[in-house]
Amino acid sequence: MKFRSILLLFSVILAQQVTAQTVNQKDPESCTSIMVGKKASTDGSVMTSHTCDSWYRTWATIEPAKDYPRDTIMNIYDGLMHTEFDKDMSNTTIKGTIPQAKHTYQFFNTSYPCLNEKQLGIGETTISGRRELQNKNGMFMIEELERVVLQRCTTAREAIKLMGELIKLYGYGDSGECLTIADPNEVWHFEVFGEGKDKIGGVWAAQRIPDDEIGVSANIPRISNIDLNNKDYFMASENVYDVAKKLGYWDGKNKKDFKFYKAYGGPSRDGKYKAFSVREFFIFRSFAPSREWNYDVEELPFSIKPEKKVSAEDVMKMLAQYYEGTEYDVTRNLKIAQRQRGSEKVDSIVSPVANPWMRSDEIAMLNGINKDAVKSVRNIAVPQCAYSTVIQLRSWLPDAVGGVAWFCLDNPGQSPRFPVFSGTTDLPDMFKICGNHRYREDSALWHYRKANKLATVRWGTARKSMDENRLYFIEKGLTELPFVESRYKAVAQEKGEEAARAYLTGYTKDVAGATLLRWDEMANRMWNDYRFGF
Repeated sequence: MKFRSILLLFSVILAQQVTAQTVNQKDPESCTSIMVGKKASTDGSVMTSHTCDSWYRTWATIEPAKDYPRDTIMNIYDGLMHTEFDKDMSNTTIKGTIPQAKHTYQFFNTSYPCLNEKQLGIGETTISGRRELQNKNGMFMIEELERVVLQRCTTAREAIKLMGELIKLYGYGDSGECLTIADPNEVWHFEVFGEGKDKIGGVWAAQRIPDDEIGVSANIPRISNIDLNNKDYFMASENVYDVAKKLGYWDGKNKKDFKFYKAYGGPSRDGKYKAFSVREFFIFRSFAPSREWNYDVEELPFSIKPEKKVSAEDVMKMLAQYYEGTEYDVTRNLKIAQRQRGSEKVDSIVSPVANPWMRSDEIAMLNGINKDAVKSVRNIAVPQCAYSTVIQLRSWLPDAVGGVAWFCLDNPGQSPRFPVFSGTTDLPDMFKICGNHRYREDSALWHYRKANKLATVRWGTARKSMDENRLYFIEKGLTELPFVESRYKAVAQEKGEEAARAYLTGYTKDVAGATLLRWDEMANRMWNDYRFGF
């Protein structure tokens, strides 16, 4: 009874702090990306994905294709990820310039730019690595490399090679990063680090996910042995061995013993080397449950063959995971007794005020009352997520409709998704305003966040409605996709490509608008349901 009373008090505290679950600081474990090869997917599409799990900008635009006169230069920036709208240049700096291409492709401009009109898609996760490798004098931050390659490239291999050239010429200034780069035929896992304090350059390696397998990146370097004789599956900077030997990360004796993640990722805080976290382990185990899995090993397989082919819906649901019902579920010990209506039988249920996204101080409070009541584990879906994407790339369709980014703002375990196609040319105005700087009702983010935060106050009762609505929009989008594809083709044939892209743009805006209205309705209903207290 004492513990139940504390849980009721806990609900009041949550009510007072409902908007405080997202903390304005960089999450040290930010972002998850799942990759799917074309023979591993249910429909033959290649997939990459991304959860942008920290305090980055939520505004997004579609940047049009452009032509430039000869000798034009383009600025390379730092700081664009924390601006409030597309023309906002506050706290940004120009790190340098490079020659502009004569023609650039249209692309979906998220904080980490993610999809272009040629069906080139990119996901991202920060992998940090050895701090002494970062050289801030390098020109390129990772998001600017993404922007340039989406403007100039049509395939994953082209993108990797161009990034390698830019890093060599101008230098890489960011911490360790992973990009999961896909086109309609293949998906690659690319990892990059600086070259050290005395060298403006960079070092990188890329490994292809086999067509019948899936891969995962979740903030830890994962590329192990590299075989540069196998050009179909490996690429790397020409200095990949030399830098490791020079800096003492590898003895230089046998290239077969060289492990990229060990050399450049370095040991964890406890001095151990490990090439995966709980997220990679959970995702791989979920897609291949019959295999023997051991969390205590140093490496998991780089990629695995799933036991069943993977759909876009499967990836969306995996990015919404918070391990409910497993040994990683943070709410599994927060149970109360509940008498069944009309019966003397008493069930033990997870308290309605327990939720999988409790803050560290809330967890500390509960553990102070009942030791080890909550064991904190980093969920896949987190409340500090700015936005997330699941990108499908399909070789059998025209580029404009073949590439689709299923877009979601705020916590992917709560928010809906809607499709942004490679040929979509505009977004609703609300999506062009960032909501992470301040409360703004003209920002789409807050129309999702209000309902999402209210739902966590009594997650046990609010989640049913929220889950139903979230899954409704996933089903709606996937069910209507074949019609959208056929309609696009018909409009293109009857009225031309411009009209067909206008149709895609209208469809994107209609579905996006419907999600906003549904989440506003839920927030209003929850305020009414909770009017006598939380």
